Amino acid sequence: MRGVANQADVDAIETRGLPTDLPGSTYEAIRHAASAFPEAPALSFFLRTADHARPETWNYRELFAEITRAANLFHSLEADRDSVIAYVLPNLPETHFVIWGGQATGIVAAINPLLSPDAIAELLIAVNARILVTLTPSAEADLWQRLRPHLGRVSSLRDVLLVSMAEQVGSGRRVELAQRESLSERFCVHDFAAALRGQSGDRLLSGRHIDPEDFSSYFCTGGTTGMPKVAMRRHRNEVANAWSTAQVLGDGIGEGKNIFCGLPLFHVNGAMVTGLLPFSKGAHVVLGTPNGYRGTGVIDNFWSIVEHHRIHLFSAVPTVYGALLQVPRGNCRLDTLEFGICGAAPMPRELLDRFQQETGLRILEGYGLTEATCVSSLNPPQGDRRAGSVGLRMPGQAMKAVILNSAGEYQRDAVDDEPGVLTVCGPNVFAGYLRGEQNRGLWLDLGDGKRWLNTGDLARRDADGYFWLTGRTKELIIRGGHNIDPATIEQPLYSHPAVQLAAAVGRPDEHAGELPVAYVQLKPRHEADEAELLAYVAERIPERAAMPKSIVVIDQMPLTSVGKIFKPELKRLQIESALLRALQGAGVQVKCMHVETDPTKQSICAEITLAQDDFEPLAKAVLGRFPFAYRLR
Repeated sequence: MRGVANQADVDAIETRGLPTDLPGSTYEAIRHAASAFPEAPALSFFLRTADHARPETWNYRELFAEITRAANLFHSLEADRDSVIAYVLPNLPETHFVIWGGQATGIVAAINPLLSPDAIAELLIAVNARILVTLTPSAEADLWQRLRPHLGRVSSLRDVLLVSMAEQVGSGRRVELAQRESLSERFCVHDFAAALRGQSGDRLLSGRHIDPEDFSSYFCTGGTTGMPKVAMRRHRNEVANAWSTAQVLGDGIGEGKNIFCGLPLFHVNGAMVTGLLPFSKGAHVVLGTPNGYRGTGVIDNFWSIVEHHRIHLFSAVPTVYGALLQVPRGNCRLDTLEFGICGAAPMPRELLDRFQQETGLRILEGYGLTEATCVSSLNPPQGDRRAGSVGLRMPGQAMKAVILNSAGEYQRDAVDDEPGVLTVCGPNVFAGYLRGEQNRGLWLDLGDGKRWLNTGDLARRDADGYFWLTGRTKELIIRGGHNIDPATIEQPLYSHPAVQLAAAVGRPDEHAGELPVAYVQLKPRHEADEAELLAYVAERIPERAAMPKSIVVIDQMPLTSVGKIFKPELKRLQIESALLRALQGAGVQVKCMHVETDPTKQSICAEITLAQDDFEPLAKAVLGRFPFAYRLR
């Protein structure tokens, strides 16, 4: 089956509808592939980049057996379809065993191991975790030591399974069991590998029939916009999204294809595009180090990894593509490379053109979100790939831009090339957020009896069905009532030869509400200062209101764990700077200031210590001009 070439292909697939024999669960989807390709390579893993040529490999028969053992292990711990099995793990083979085996037993909750122990504990409480799978202590990982003191307040927790890398890294025997007597009475601690070996890999001992409507996973959302929410997804969501994405990629995915996984498995792109999707089609996933693209030497040796493992496809974010352009390709043969999928954030046109020209790789820009499982649109592999577009909608999933009124209610569909709020509807759309109050304004009634998801993104659809992101409602810079799309500033900056990363945010202003400012990270061995950059963009930004008031050159752009630019941190710096300047301008002496986000209310609060109590009345008068909560000390 060839991949999609145009909107007509998408419509033709949709006309046929979802197959009547579509697997009813993620476990069944992988079982079908294991039955069809039992001896084909399914998963390879290398711990260190230096050892990438000698990976550990599982064929489909072996992978499915490990997934089944994991499901039986969780069942032996009395987990059922409503039990939450949380994992706080890097990219390991065991992570896949836990994800798909956990979904065959209960509900899997993915948690970022890079979060603070306190934040991890809060998420475990929020999801009502019954079982936790995380790392055993070792010279390379102190996650358990840091997390353990916080687990006493997770009242739902009954069992902790510890995954060890000790044998792989040669650091000796595990140590957690010797400490067991001092652990809380609330939960038991188990050696994951030993417990797994004691289970059958032939069948599900629970005898469970997994209904497509059963919950499969909880994934945290938030990324660039603040503290995470917990998205509840069903088996049918994940199976349908894997199926529709496979229809679009066609021959680009399946037996004989090698897929590199460098994005984290606690993120939907890592788990779906380089997990369930290839595992349901008989493809081979190469898992590169526990830290993926962040692993030591992975970026520097990426092209030799591609050559040795004959990689056909990988998925990454724009920051990874930018970093790869700085790595010499030498004599590496890249003839197997077919596609690079780019999502999470718009890819600068300059970067896309240069990457494709220098590597010959076809980049498929796409769009997706956790709430719609993963992929919602993609540029057609076999057709016209329009730079800057996020492509055509997935078959089986409706997608449109709509115009809302001031109350956030649907007025009408946007016409071709008219920006509107992006909405999606289909079997891949999730059930909602775990906390009910976070679902307010999430669903839209478009008058057709269907439930449409308000993505919070702004987009337009052209006459040929391609979607183009035009901004995000939460990222718009609002200057005196004028909406400024950050891309209006960022795209010209990316065209400057010295700029590697760029981000525009709003700076609080007493009179205009917000003023645009920009941050840039320069390419290695390049130089540029604020004056040069301001003069450069002045000739390229069409809107006078969008001209940044300042451009700050920083050594390292703040990034999320998957490589997105983390704008809340840049926004926080601007809020702190604006408040401090306003206070000092009024004669208020400030001893220290810290601006933070309240994780429960999703609001900004400034904590300010004044040099003297006498400054309090004046400080209140100044701070009252800004729309932020504050605490004076």
